[in-house]
Amino acid sequence: KLHSDLDKGVGTVKYTLSGDGAGTVFTIDETTGDIHAIRSLDREEKPFYTLRAQAVDVDTKKPLEPESEFIIKVQDINDNEPKFLDGPYVASVPEMSPVGAYVLQVKATDADDPTYGNSARVVYSILQGQPYFSIDPKTGVIRTALPNMDREVKEQYQVLIQAKDMGGQLGGLAGTTTVNITLTDVNDNPPRFPKSIFHLKVPETSHVGSAIGRIRAVDPDFGKNAEIEYNIVPGDGGNLFDIATDENTQEGVIKLKKPLDFETKKAYTFKVEASNLHLDHRFHSVGPFKDTATVKINVLDMDEPPVFSKPMYTMEVYEDTPVGTIIGAVTAQDLDAGSSSVRYFIDWKNDVDSYFTIDAAEGTIATNELLDRESTPQYNFSIIASKVSNPLLTSKVNVIINVLDVNEFPPEISVPYETSVCENAKPGQVIQTVTAADKDLSPAGQRFSFRLSPEASNKPNFTVHDYRNNTAGIETRRNGYSRREQELYFLPVVIEDSSYPVQSSTNTMTIRVCRCDSDGTILSCNVEAIFLPVGLSTGALIAILLCIVILLVIVVLYVALRRQKKKDTLMTSKEDIRDNVIHYDDEGGGEEDTQAFDIGALRNPKVIEDNKIRRDIKPETLRFPRQRPPVEDNTDIRDFINQRLQENDVDPSAPPYDSLATYAYEGNGSVAESLSSIDSLTTEADQDYDYLSDWGPRFKILADMFGEEESYNPDKVT
Repeated sequence: KLHSDLDKGVGTVKYTLSGDGAGTVFTIDETTGDIHAIRSLDREEKPFYTLRAQAVDVDTKKPLEPESEFIIKVQDINDNEPKFLDGPYVASVPEMSPVGAYVLQVKATDADDPTYGNSARVVYSILQGQPYFSIDPKTGVIRTALPNMDREVKEQYQVLIQAKDMGGQLGGLAGTTTVNITLTDVNDNPPRFPKSIFHLKVPETSHVGSAIGRIRAVDPDFGKNAEIEYNIVPGDGGNLFDIATDENTQEGVIKLKKPLDFETKKAYTFKVEASNLHLDHRFHSVGPFKDTATVKINVLDMDEPPVFSKPMYTMEVYEDTPVGTIIGAVTAQDLDAGSSSVRYFIDWKNDVDSYFTIDAAEGTIATNELLDRESTPQYNFSIIASKVSNPLLTSKVNVIINVLDVNEFPPEISVPYETSVCENAKPGQVIQTVTAADKDLSPAGQRFSFRLSPEASNKPNFTVHDYRNNTAGIETRRNGYSRREQELYFLPVVIEDSSYPVQSSTNTMTIRVCRCDSDGTILSCNVEAIFLPVGLSTGALIAILLCIVILLVIVVLYVALRRQKKKDTLMTSKEDIRDNVIHYDDEGGGEEDTQAFDIGALRNPKVIEDNKIRRDIKPETLRFPRQRPPVEDNTDIRDFINQRLQENDVDPSAPPYDSLATYAYEGNGSVAESLSSIDSLTTEADQDYDYLSDWGPRFKILADMFGEEESYNPDKVT
């Protein structure tokens, strides 16, 4: 309620309200100043409201007093139950824990006002889960209530927790949650074998390292607490076997460590111990965490292949041993009760195995070919033994045969030496150190000896000094050498070995005389250097030779160009061979001009030219000579010319244009007489020159001349 001192109760004062919730949550009576709540309030939603009130004049609307602020606080009631915001809970505790072992702490939240009354005071209790667990009413801490809870008996527990406000009094509100508690495993149980004796049957042919059986000890624990380690207790038969743990099944896998043999021993007995790997010291007083069982293994008899007496055979034989010589033997036996016979044969893999043979019954190995240590020093092959009663059962063994060396090769100089001696060498100077090599397999301590051959011992040029360590030195025996007198010396050196029989060889060394300086450094060993001037280097000699080659090339090119130019003067154009006549006003050379035509052939038509090429044109392709028919005796000049004209017309090798040809043919009647009609046997009147008009324009003038003479003949009757 609001009231102003200026309010006289006559209705002249008006009250106004503003602030949080004014008009929505709270309202005021303008006349009396009473404040009322117009809806339900929730402290958990808004615990207090801040409002402002003022008294104003009804008529003037002016404030009568300054505005005042006041707070309306919502008083709490117990209308909210406790809630477990993190529930449901999951917890674990080790098994066999003592009473009061901490498990988990739960917490419930009450939205009521903790400062007003007991509305927010919560008390915890267990509704389900007793007598295994207990809870602190104030803190909510859950602890174990029973000792030695065993996981192997019961592993999971579900506990129902209640939280109640009002201090747990009657009428208080309550909330619940669930706590799932799991007992974790501890190693509180030792492994135990379900039975004291395990029987196994193993074939004697089982391979070493193979698994021959499994045994298992039971441990009710879980995880690493159930991990078991198996060990064979030392004793009878245990040294042939081994045991390991299968990590997935925790079984003991028994493996074979050594081969079994039924004929040797038929049964084995040993003990196996199973123990935990991870022990808990709190439970040592319970007893030893291990157990022992007996394993009996019976070996089964199997049909086995023959067994060789050795895992590998090594033999030796001298090279060039005669074919058929026995060099050794292999032995295999059938150890089964039946004791079958054994047959031997070589495992053929390549051609090398054919060098030896083996006796199928006795197993003796003999040579089948001549052996050469230098070609193959060692042979490695396999021999197979099979049982006669069961040929499928076989065994194999490796045989190594070393070929021993026989001294059959003489020693030789190991490498070819390029030995040189200076012209200014002094006597006793070592110019080369030589070593020897032998193709034979030299035994330890073998030595080579060096000496001059007898034919060279009396020559005063060089000598051989044996150092007796398989090397020798070539020494000079004279003062100075001359290349002009002798450039090369050939020194025969005899080398012997120390094996039996002694082998020796004569090796010829070539010694070249060279020009050296005063310090013995070689300057030149070439023969040409003797005749060159002193001081002329190799580079200068190469330069001189290069200049000579260049000059020769220039001369050859010049001669070739001259020849080409001379050929080109025959014709001004290589493309058109008709341009061979350059000056049309030049007179011919007559019978002396034999460059274009063979005048002899024209003078004597009977001469047949073999493969005669025309010389008035440039030949392009090879043409066969025309076969000219022989001119008959007393042939007229007209027939001769017509014949030549026809030959040129049908000749495929003749050019298809006009070409000048001269036929100085006077006939067969006279060799050097004139063609004129003077002194002719016939008279002029008997001559008929009309045929000259048929010869064409070239004979027009001659035809006119004889025609005029005929027209002026006084004796002729027209």
